[in-house]
Amino acid sequence: MKYPLYVAFGLLTLFALPAEAQRKTKVKAKGDVAVSAANRLQPLFGGISTAQAEGVVGAAFLADVQRSFASKEEASRFFSTKAYEYLTEGKTDTAIYRFNLAWLLNPKNADVYRGLGVISSRNPTPDESIGLLNQGLALAPNDALILSDLGSSYLIRYEQTKKKKDLTTGYDYLQKAVAADPRNAVAWQQLGRVYYLQEDYAKAWEAIHKGGTLNMTSIDFDFLSELIAKMPDPQGMFK
Repeated sequence: MKYPLYVAFGLLTLFALPAEAQRKTKVKAKGDVAVSAANRLQPLFGGISTAQAEGVVGAAFLADVQRSFASKEEASRFFSTKAYEYLTEGKTDTAIYRFNLAWLLNPKNADVYRGLGVISSRNPTPDESIGLLNQGLALAPNDALILSDLGSSYLIRYEQTKKKKDLTTGYDYLQKAVAADPRNAVAWQQLGRVYYLQEDYAKAWEAIHKGGTLNMTSIDFDFLSELIAKMPDPQGMFK
């Protein structure tokens, strides 16, 4: 969706806050615990309340945003879309803040939870990522991307815990992902990994080829080498 130039210009100037000013912005949370501008760079403002998050962002900023859009929902979609753009550019901190703004404007925007879940997947454990993605899934139960990301997150957890339940849960989410969108190449590749871990190498190859047919860039060639060591490619495409 396109936005008027005055909207884009106004929002850009609102974001151009000096770093020093951001560091000095503080409000008081429950129990007199200081909440600072650092909360802007934590998923969902670090778990503080909506009122506290509004204090961090500033009433003037929120008022300007609401004047620039027809509704909070529209503003939320704008910020979450921009957040994904920043994420693809590698500007993680900026993406987090935009996702947080989108959440503050509309906590029912499922894209927020997926985006923050993807960012949190870089943590040492996938627990926070899984929690965020589950919140998104509750709002959008048939979202193929959220289902795929959840499945992948549980595979990461399985690699750490070796608990069969995590592998089974990951498999279930990935199956739902390809059912919701059979053209989800990444989900097919992750299913291939599940089959590999289950030592069903023929099915692993089948899933890998399905994903590769949809999008060759989805293939993890390091994983492919591991699979070839267990069973040569039945189609002879990869050696």
